[in-house]
Amino acid sequence: MSETPRYKRVLLKVSGEALMGPRSYGLDVATMKGIAEDIGGVVALGVQVALVIGGGNIFRGIAGAATGMDRAQADYMGMLATVMNALGMQSALEKIGVQTRVQSAIEMSAICEPYIRRRAMRHMEKGRVVIFGAGTGNPFFTTDTAAALRAAEMGCDALLKGTQVDGVYAADPRIDPAAERYETLTYLEMLSRDLAVMDAAAISVARENHLPIIVFNIHQPGAFTAVMQGEGRFTTVTDTP
Repeated sequence: MSETPRYKRVLLKVSGEALMGPRSYGLDVATMKGIAEDIGGVVALGVQVALVIGGGNIFRGIAGAATGMDRAQADYMGMLATVMNALGMQSALEKIGVQTRVQSAIEMSAICEPYIRRRAMRHMEKGRVVIFGAGTGNPFFTTDTAAALRAAEMGCDALLKGTQVDGVYAADPRIDPAAERYETLTYLEMLSRDLAVMDAAAISVARENHLPIIVFNIHQPGAFTAVMQGEGRFTTVTDTP
């Protein structure tokens, strides 16, 4: 395995559900510790890392809207859930000695910094992991879109999506074991085939900024570190196949 990382600066998107582990709600400490250790391994390679975490393990805005809540209000509640997850991941990372900063798109100065692009870039240059909370700060946008936006703003070399499976499949392989797995895809193929890995807005932001999307299994120990060294199983989404 090469010790030279493929990328210098990356953003990792992790769903809120990925932090639940075997639980049906909330945060699983052991699962967060494993993800934190993998992130720490990437930082040790000299890679600058930013992180966006979803909030679906606590509250999902679109689900709240489906039950009759005002969509914008429900989305704001979901944004607050992402800040809770960001603080939890900050704790997990700092317990293993990785310096972090949480920046929120919704200002809450008692617990974290406001999102300031140049300050975030400076933190990353100093080797700190920056965790972006509260999505874009606007309702009607997913945390996938927030991840693509922040990755573009930070000048990242790649956007990584940590999922429950080891790449992009034509269907959910946990339901259909015969589902085709893709090694590479283009942005347009992702959109035209309606592959439900990221929403269309996130893919469009990545495409416009020529930002590669790499999809891998966040629950495989050391997978993030392996991907950074060009090893393991993952799907790469770029302009050309």
